[in-house]
Amino acid sequence: MRWKEVREQFPDEWVVCEALKSFSKEGYWYIEEVVVIDRFDDSTVAMKRYYELHREQPHREYGFFHTSRDQLKLREKWAGIRGPR
Repeated sequence: MRWKEVREQFPDEWVVCEALKSFSKEGYWYIEEVVVIDRFDDSTVAMKRYYELHREQPHREYGFFHTSRDQLKLREKWAGIRGPR
């Protein structure tokens, strides 16, 4: 589901999603397609659900977002892990 569709279907709500299609560019992570797993009115409850899913399956790309956002563009963080020297 594209973000525009999510915003139309779940206006003014918090959604917990899994990213299906995304890319990185110039220090940002752009999410193009998601699967909505759950929706909430309260950000705290959405965050708890996100952490629950992340603990169960840490290799999957989960996130929680408010549908008032125009696009899913997130600043990437450097994890501080260096490769072999």
